[in-house]
Amino acid sequence: MRRRKDYELAFRHGSRRHTQNFTIILRPNELKFSRLGVTVGKKVGNAVKRNRVKRRLREFFRLHKHKLPQAHDLMIIAKKDAATLAYHDVREELAAVLLSDKNP
Repeated sequence: MRRRKDYELAFRHGSRRHTQNFTIILRPNELKFSRLGVTVGKKVGNAVKRNRVKRRLREFFRLHKHKLPQAHDLMIIAKKDAATLAYHDVREELAAVLLSDKNP
Protein backbone atom coordinates (compact mmCIF):
# COMPACT_ATOMS: atom_id res chain seq x y z
CA MET A 1 0.00 0.00 0.00
CA ARG A 2 1.41 3.34 -0.97
CA ARG A 3 -1.34 5.95 -0.78
CA ARG A 4 -2.67 7.56 2.38
CA LYS A 5 -6.21 6.77 1.23
CA ASP A 6 -5.42 3.03 1.22
CA TYR A 7 -4.16 3.23 4.79
CA GLU A 8 -7.22 5.21 5.90
CA LEU A 9 -9.63 2.72 4.30
CA ALA A 10 -7.85 -0.21 5.93
CA PHE A 11 -7.80 1.54 9.29
CA ARG A 12 -11.47 2.50 9.09
CA HIS A 13 -12.99 -0.66 7.58
CA GLY A 14 -10.53 -3.48 8.27
CA SER A 15 -10.80 -6.25 10.84
CA ARG A 16 -8.24 -6.02 13.64
CA ARG A 17 -6.19 -8.68 15.30
CA HIS A 18 -3.80 -7.98 18.13
CA THR A 19 -0.61 -9.70 19.22
CA GLN A 20 1.82 -8.75 21.92
CA ASN A 21 3.94 -6.59 19.60
CA PHE A 22 1.73 -5.86 16.58
CA THR A 23 -1.73 -4.74 15.58
CA ILE A 24 -2.79 -6.38 12.31
CA ILE A 25 -5.55 -4.95 10.14
CA LEU A 26 -6.97 -7.02 7.27
CA ARG A 27 -9.27 -5.57 4.63
CA PRO A 28 -10.39 -7.16 1.34
CA ASN A 29 -9.34 -5.18 -1.71
CA GLU A 30 -10.61 -5.21 -5.29
CA LEU A 31 -7.27 -6.32 -6.71
CA LYS A 32 -6.13 -9.84 -7.54
CA PHE A 33 -3.20 -9.65 -5.14
CA SER A 34 -2.47 -8.74 -1.53
CA ARG A 35 -0.68 -5.59 -0.43
CA LEU A 36 1.33 -4.80 2.69
CA GLY A 37 1.32 -1.57 4.65
CA VAL A 38 3.67 -1.07 7.60
CA THR A 39 3.49 1.59 10.31
CA VAL A 40 6.28 1.92 12.85
CA GLY A 41 6.04 4.97 15.10
CA LYS A 42 8.75 6.80 16.98
CA LYS A 43 7.85 5.04 20.22
CA VAL A 44 9.52 1.92 18.79
CA GLY A 45 12.91 3.63 18.73
CA ASN A 46 15.27 5.62 16.57
CA ALA A 47 15.35 5.40 12.76
CA VAL A 48 17.72 2.42 12.76
CA LYS A 49 15.40 0.37 14.99
CA ARG A 50 12.26 1.40 13.10
CA ASN A 51 13.82 0.47 9.76
CA ARG A 52 14.95 -2.90 11.13
CA VAL A 53 11.37 -3.66 12.21
CA LYS A 54 10.06 -2.65 8.78
CA ARG A 55 12.61 -4.89 7.02
CA ARG A 56 11.60 -7.86 9.15
CA LEU A 57 7.89 -7.29 8.48
CA ARG A 58 8.47 -6.97 4.72
CA GLU A 59 10.56 -10.15 4.76
CA PHE A 60 7.76 -12.04 6.52
CA PHE A 61 5.30 -10.81 3.87
CA ARG A 62 7.66 -11.73 1.02
CA LEU A 63 8.22 -15.27 2.28
CA HIS A 64 4.62 -16.01 3.27
CA LYS A 65 2.43 -14.04 0.84
CA HIS A 66 1.35 -17.23 -0.92
CA LYS A 67 -0.10 -18.51 2.39
CA LEU A 68 -1.79 -15.22 3.37
CA PRO A 69 -5.38 -14.37 2.42
CA GLN A 70 -5.55 -13.42 -1.28
CA ALA A 71 -6.80 -10.01 -2.46
CA HIS A 72 -6.43 -8.37 0.95
CA ASP A 73 -4.71 -5.28 2.25
CA LEU A 74 -2.59 -6.23 5.24
CA MET A 75 -1.59 -3.38 7.52
CA ILE A 76 0.80 -4.08 10.38
CA ILE A 77 1.31 -1.53 13.13
CA ALA A 78 4.31 -2.12 15.37
CA LYS A 79 3.97 -1.61 19.11
CA LYS A 80 6.64 -0.24 21.44
CA ASP A 81 8.67 -3.42 22.10
CA ALA A 82 8.74 -4.65 18.48
CA ALA A 83 12.33 -3.45 18.05
CA THR A 84 13.58 -6.07 20.50
CA LEU A 85 12.35 -8.98 18.35
CA ALA A 86 14.52 -11.12 16.11
CA TYR A 87 13.08 -12.22 12.76
CA HIS A 88 12.31 -15.65 14.22
CA ASP A 89 10.14 -14.03 16.91
CA VAL A 90 8.35 -11.84 14.36
CA ARG A 91 7.65 -14.88 12.17
CA GLU A 92 6.22 -16.92 15.05
CA GLU A 93 4.03 -14.09 16.31
CA LEU A 94 2.57 -13.16 12.92
CA ALA A 95 2.24 -16.76 11.68
CA ALA A 96 0.14 -17.66 14.72
CA VAL A 97 -2.41 -15.02 13.72
CA LEU A 98 -2.20 -14.83 9.93
CA LEU A 99 -1.43 -18.37 8.79
CA SER A 100 -4.12 -20.18 10.75
CA ASP A 101 -6.95 -22.00 8.93
CA LYS A 102 -9.64 -19.62 10.16
CA ASN A 103 -8.52 -16.64 8.04
CA PRO A 104 -10.98 -15.01 5.61
